[in-house]
Amino acid sequence: MGLDRTTVVTAALELLDEAGLDKLTMRKVAERLGVQLNTVYWHASSKPRLLELMADTMLDGCADEPLPQPWEERARTLAGRYRAALLARRDGARVVAGTHVTEDHTLRFADALTGAFLSGGLAPAEAAWRTWALVYFTLGLVQEEQAGCGAGSRESLRQAAADGRYPALAVAVPHFGDFEDRFGHGVGLLVDGRTREPARRRD
Repeated sequence: MGLDRTTVVTAALELLDEAGLDKLTMRKVAERLGVQLNTVYWHASSKPRLLELMADTMLDGCADEPLPQPWEERARTLAGRYRAALLARRDGARVVAGTHVTEDHTLRFADALTGAFLSGGLAPAEAAWRTWALVYFTLGLVQEEQAGCGAGSRESLRQAAADGRYPALAVAVPHFGDFEDRFGHGVGLLVDGRTREPARRRD
């Protein structure tokens, strides 16, 4: 059976969605494709390499035009697309967080985000660090979101902080907001230093 790298990566992403990252193996990719294991290794020399290719494929389209012209809105849009791409795949943030990708889709996204900061007048060093900070922030937040750390974990934290030993947390926890709130607030800080009032407050 003749196949190419794209077919291998597509099969791996399908398995990721079905079973999750912990159960994804090169052998299962080969079984899905009906080929010998060494055929998969021909297109992806190791599981880490396969994960790099999967991570890059997940970002396909993230940097595509049209994008807003104002640099702040462009950066926010790119950040939103990045989060959406991670959320679109089961364990998507875990896959990307464990890789160091130098493939086209990833580089195009990084170039577009860094370019947005540069067009806002930031020095190259500052543009680089804001790009890294925004990527790391989004990866960490989405990992929590995909792990199911939602309202239940917030309620547990509120109960733990309610005994008087953690007064600052007791005051702040009701305002933590959901993942949309946290993402919007964090992106606002990282893009241009402005905060955003959470859309909804929870008691």
